[in-house]
Amino acid sequence: MEEDSRNSVLSQLVDSVKAISELPECRNVFRKISGDLVRRVKLLSPLFEELRDGDEAIAEEEMKSLESLRIALDSTMELLNSVNHGSKIYQAFQRDEIANKFGNVTEQIEAALCEIPYKKLAISEEVREQIELVHSQFRRAKERTESLDSQLDVDLFMAQKEDDPDPAILKRLSEKLHLKTINDLKRESVAFHEMVIISDGDPGDSFGNMSSLLKKLMDYVLLENPVNDIPESDKGLVKHRSPVIPDDFRCPISLELMKDPVIVSTGQTYERSCIQKWLEAGHKTCPKTQQTLLHTALTPNYVLKSLIALWCESNGVELPKTRETCRSKKSGSSVSDCDRAAIAVLLEKLTIGDPEQQRAAAGELRLLAKRNADNRVCIAEAGAIPLLVELLSSHDSRTQEHAVTALLNLSINDINKGTIVNAGAIPDIVDVLKNGSMEARENAAATLFSLSVVDENKVAIGAAGAIPALIKLLCEGTPRGKKDAATAIFNLSIYQGNKARAVKAGIVSPLMRLLKDAGGGMVDEALAILAILASHQEGKMAIGQAEPIPVLVEVIRTGSPRNRENAAAVLWSLCTGDLQQLKLAKELGAEEALKELSENGTDRAKRKAGNILELLQRIESDS
Repeated sequence: MEEDSRNSVLSQLVDSVKAISELPECRNVFRKISGDLVRRVKLLSPLFEELRDGDEAIAEEEMKSLESLRIALDSTMELLNSVNHGSKIYQAFQRDEIANKFGNVTEQIEAALCEIPYKKLAISEEVREQIELVHSQFRRAKERTESLDSQLDVDLFMAQKEDDPDPAILKRLSEKLHLKTINDLKRESVAFHEMVIISDGDPGDSFGNMSSLLKKLMDYVLLENPVNDIPESDKGLVKHRSPVIPDDFRCPISLELMKDPVIVSTGQTYERSCIQKWLEAGHKTCPKTQQTLLHTALTPNYVLKSLIALWCESNGVELPKTRETCRSKKSGSSVSDCDRAAIAVLLEKLTIGDPEQQRAAAGELRLLAKRNADNRVCIAEAGAIPLLVELLSSHDSRTQEHAVTALLNLSINDINKGTIVNAGAIPDIVDVLKNGSMEARENAAATLFSLSVVDENKVAIGAAGAIPALIKLLCEGTPRGKKDAATAIFNLSIYQGNKARAVKAGIVSPLMRLLKDAGGGMVDEALAILAILASHQEGKMAIGQAEPIPVLVEVIRTGSPRNRENAAAVLWSLCTGDLQQLKLAKELGAEEALKELSENGTDRAKRKAGNILELLQRIESDS
């Protein structure tokens, strides 16, 4: 068991350094500090590789220090990932805070290195000298305060203060923030919108300043390069024919210049009318990337819209007109894209109507919210969400069903998620999940799944007692209800604290029943949840007591690629540090199935299969 634990920690350390080393170069104001940190971490690799490949035992004290180092590297990876993505302008405004985070992870690594007694470890003199040198670099980095770019502070201040900043200032900012091209600005626009959505539309007091700066940089880049999308040989012809439309300004569906660009959940931008037709045809994927859309909310891409307007102005192209008023998409349809007057009437009925009127109004809002993205925005802006939350406590079961389903449909819009949670909906939705009709319970489960996409909501939903009620629905719901419950449980269990809640609430037994019932249509969901619970110690113990090895080996032998991958992940967790489970897997013929999986499975499945095969080979050599 100690040997397995040792190898697991060392393998994780090697993998962490490799993952950090392979990160793309940071292209923002943290380029230097990020690059320095990555360079130092890379130099730790020989230590972990030599310890992993050696045969010498490592004492418990040294293992604790290596575990501390593993945790520190996990924090490093998380920070570097966050800095490599996201809005570059936001990061420039938050430089002090982010620089402090770099200081914190540097201190974490240095403190962990202090605990490692190099002289007691079975490593070569050369590696010891290198690690001591790296340690001294981390020590100096910890003690040194990173000097921030004072010129950048001045430029940011002047660019915010002045309506028409000096082009030299905008040039420096464009270069330092790596926002030099239309593509750079397009990516920044997407990142900026995502940041606004994640912060429930309020990313802080500096939002206005950031938005203004982005617009000024946009103007600068386009005016500096007004025709750089036209081939050199054609530049002389610009005045004699229509200019070439930049690819980034064309809708990927229609290939026409966009007039109302919107962003879908994959980050791709389309002309609103084109993507709406695509969605209305029943498609659930992004046309360009073929990725499954997490939701069908369409976020206006105001930055790209401004870029297109500037380009049109610079090239003498008439700006496409957008209709200010919405109209029906289908002839004979009685509902417009956003019929504000009708919505206002329905809200009045929710507020002062009798029970029958409230039920009918909630039902109509439910249908309106399902129909399209514009309605979801309009209904929320009209103030419907708090009124619908109140109706979750209605004694009329049909009204309750309408209210929870309306909230489900509204939650497709990411900004609405925050409004729903802020209206205090989570405890009431959980109450519907526990006590409502079957339809209301199923839609409550789906609503909790939708809300749990936001990480902090995972904590609140788990704390509100949702997990036992979801497990109950998983056992007794309709096929659709079971799937809604399973997806909600899976998403909630990404948060560590909810894994323990799920195990204590008895999740493992029903999951094992679903896993063994191949005709029940829930094998995929059961395995996915088991794989995420197996990474938790209590989950691993509970799964191990449910005699899962025979069915896991069978899935590895005959299941779908994703199920084989998840079954191997669960088996790896169970066999790590448990000789009895490992021997049982061997007796049941796991070795042959794992060898085949290590050759033909997904990348993750190959890794897990290889890890288990290593364990099986060790028990052979020991015996």
